[in-house]
Amino acid sequence: MRILITGHLGYIGTVAVPLFLERGHEVTGCDTDLFRGSTFGHGIGAAAEVPDLGLDIRDLRPEHLAGFDAVVHLAGLSNHPLGNRDPAVTDAINHRAAVQVARAAKLAGVPRFAFSSSCANYGAAGEALIDESAPFAPLLPYGQSKVDAERGILALADRDFSPVILRNATAFGLSPRIRFDLVVNNLTAWAVSTGEVLLKSDGTPWRPLVHVEDISRAFLAVCEAPREQIHAEAFNIGATWANQRVMDIARIVAEVVPETEIRFAPGAGPDRLNYRVSGDKFVQRFPHAAPRRAVRESVEELLEAYGNFPPAPEEFEGPRYQRLAHLNALIAAGQVAPDLRPRQRVPQQVPA
Repeated sequence: MRILITGHLGYIGTVAVPLFLERGHEVTGCDTDLFRGSTFGHGIGAAAEVPDLGLDIRDLRPEHLAGFDAVVHLAGLSNHPLGNRDPAVTDAINHRAAVQVARAAKLAGVPRFAFSSSCANYGAAGEALIDESAPFAPLLPYGQSKVDAERGILALADRDFSPVILRNATAFGLSPRIRFDLVVNNLTAWAVSTGEVLLKSDGTPWRPLVHVEDISRAFLAVCEAPREQIHAEAFNIGATWANQRVMDIARIVAEVVPETEIRFAPGAGPDRLNYRVSGDKFVQRFPHAAPRRAVRESVEELLEAYGNFPPAPEEFEGPRYQRLAHLNALIAAGQVAPDLRPRQRVPQQVPA
C-alpha cells in the first residue's frame, strides 16, 4: 500500500515509519519538522529517509494526496500545555486542519483515513472503566479539538471513504523524538538524573497507558484490516490492564532505577484529568495487534537509553525537549510564527 503519514517526524511517527516499511508498505511523510532540535540519541532512522511533502497540514490539498491508499494523520499539537497556549491555533491545527486533510483525502479518492485522537476526550471520568460509548467531557482546548475533529471526520464517511478513529491512551516509551512531558518518560528521567522520582500531582489520578510502539502497531493494523472491521469506527488504544494511578507508576520507577526515592514537587495536588479506559474493543477486533509493552519493561528500556544519553533536568524540563518551551523558543527567535507556521527550516539547535 502507498501510505501518507502526517507528523512522521514526531514522537509516534519516528516509531511508526519503520514498522510500516518492514511490512512492505510504501511510505511518504508530511512534516514541517518543528522538533528537529529535539532528537534524542543517534538520529531518527528510517523516518528521515522516506519522501517528505514538507507541507504544513493546513496547506494539504487533494492533489497532494492523489494515489495514496491510506492516510495516517498523526500531525498536530500533542498535549494540554500546547493546546492551552492559544486555543484558536489549537482548533485551527487539531480540528479544522484535520477535517480539511480528511476531506482532501476523500476528494483525492483515498479510501482510508486513520486519525490519531486521544482518550483525553473523556476528561474527568473518575473511577469507572469507560469504553468508546462513554460521553465526551473534554476539560481543556486540546481535548475539545480532538472531539471536534472526530465529529467532522466521521461525518465524511461513505461507501468509498472509511475514516477510523484511534483514541490513544497516555503514551510512553522510547522514541527518536522522545517526549519528556509524558508521565512515564518524565518520572524515569527525574529518577535517572537526580535520584528522585518527582511527582507533580498527588499521585492519585488514574492514567490509561500505552507504549508508543503499540500505538504504531495499532495504526498499522487498521490500515491493513478489511474495510468492514474499521469503517467509521472509534477504538481506545491501550490495554485495559494498563490503567494505573500515577503513584503506582512512580513506585515502579523507584523500584527499577537504583537508589531513588519518591518526592512531591511544591504545590503538588489533585489532577482534574482522571480516567480509566477499556481497550477491549480493539483487542477483540485485532488480537494480533493487542498492546503488549508494560510500564516496567519500558522503564528498564528508558533507564538504559538515558544512561547512554543522560539528559539533565534543564534539558528534559526546558526548551530542548519540552514541546511547549521548544515552540516558544522558536517563536522568540523568529523561526516560527505565532500561528506555528515555520518561517524557515528549523535548525538542529533550538535557542536556549
